[in-house]
Amino acid sequence: MTPVWREVGDRVWVRRYEALDQTIGVIGGASGLVVIDTRASHRLADELRDELRELPGETIGVVNTHGHWDHVFGNARFGDSPIWGHVRCAAMIVEHGEEQRARLLEQYSPETAAQFRDVELVPPTELFEESATLDLGDRQVELRHLGRGHTDNDIVVRVPDASVLFAGDLLENAPAPGFGDSYPLAWAETGRALLDLVDGAVVPGHGDPFDRAFAERQVAELAALAELARDAVAGSIGLDEAVRRSPFPPEPTAEALERARIEITE
Repeated sequence: MTPVWREVGDRVWVRRYEALDQTIGVIGGASGLVVIDTRASHRLADELRDELRELPGETIGVVNTHGHWDHVFGNARFGDSPIWGHVRCAAMIVEHGEEQRARLLEQYSPETAAQFRDVELVPPTELFEESATLDLGDRQVELRHLGRGHTDNDIVVRVPDASVLFAGDLLENAPAPGFGDSYPLAWAETGRALLDLVDGAVVPGHGDPFDRAFAERQVAELAALAELARDAVAGSIGLDEAVRRSPFPPEPTAEALERARIEITE
């Protein structure tokens, strides 16, 4: 995979990286560039900053789609720009950032993990609960929190005049979304709200952009999983049966079922 900037809408670019199969977005306007997520470390963020020179304009802002390490651990390298995010995205970084770092140090080899040791945990500076609008001079960008899903702080980024929606990790071009911090029972309804905003390309946090039909299929799969999870938690079906009938592979399904059990008792 050779990462290059690809224009998916008028002055809306994406770059897909082999590392984590991550997709970073940039929105251009008369006043400059807004970057969607900052990658997983200072080193990777510095690489991104160098690559932004290939695009017209200076970086004037950053958006964090949610508070997971692979989307925010590069924030410190954009400290001269305002960083937009949900209030609970900031809380996730402040309260759980060190936990995320500790897991990375255990998960990766010492050589790979070294890049995470020096990460300065920087939460977003411009916070909102439901929605915010960024004015780029000749266009506006909408930030919306639609409900709980992949986390409790996911947001989508909509560029209305380009018919592009950045979905973060609420939708992924992958065999299954990530369920580690998820709310599987609420996720389907959040996904339906997301579909109401789709009128063109959808850019996931990981993998290539896709169209509305793909988004509809994944939301339907999330809805089917939510129903299985409710039945499994209620004891109407066994866990093995729920895993067998799931639209997703066994391992993420098992994780989703455990998260649903926690969610339903909150």
